[in-house]
Amino acid sequence: MPIQAVVFDIGNVLLEWHPERFYDAQIGPDRRRALFADVDLHGMNLGVDRGDDFRSSVYGLADQHPEWQDEIRLWHDSWLQMAAPEIPHSTRLLRALKSNGTPVFALSNFGIGTFEIACKAYPVLTEFDRSYVSGYMQTLKPEAEIYARLEADCGVEPGHLLFADDRSENTKAAEARGWQTHLFTTPDGWANRLVHEGLLTDEQAK
Repeated sequence: MPIQAVVFDIGNVLLEWHPERFYDAQIGPDRRRALFADVDLHGMNLGVDRGDDFRSSVYGLADQHPEWQDEIRLWHDSWLQMAAPEIPHSTRLLRALKSNGTPVFALSNFGIGTFEIACKAYPVLTEFDRSYVSGYMQTLKPEAEIYARLEADCGVEPGHLLFADDRSENTKAAEARGWQTHLFTTPDGWANRLVHEGLLTDEQAK
């Protein structure tokens, strides 16, 4: 089916997202491994992505683990350093699609507070035609609800959507609904897919 809209995940598609890398640089790999073993930071972050308040979630978890309090608070206080850097090639692809008149949507697990921070730092995140952000929607990928709500809101039939995400469970959930998908590993691979679909020329995809 011809593609009528392209859907981008954000983390590790438009922005790198590697909390472990950040903590390795801050406290060293050994202490980072101990921290992540003792404290469910990713579980806390899923709550933020579902709509929990960003600061109170991080600081509340820190209060529960006084031995790691300073390190846990970094998740809030230095969050932007974890969501970095931007992936420039992916940004160029998004803007090339828009310049060709292809609607471009975001579908991302992202907190309300963190998304607001990211939009100020990365203007590309404000350039989507429509944004479907889990914190505002209070549902997460790969839950069926978030995909269904995108379909209902945008008016594009599932088979005419092309969705890029770096996590296979998220692309598989979309495929189950009839979406066309791309498992993102590199921007070059994504560029080749967009050219293959006839959405960009080779020159535009550079």
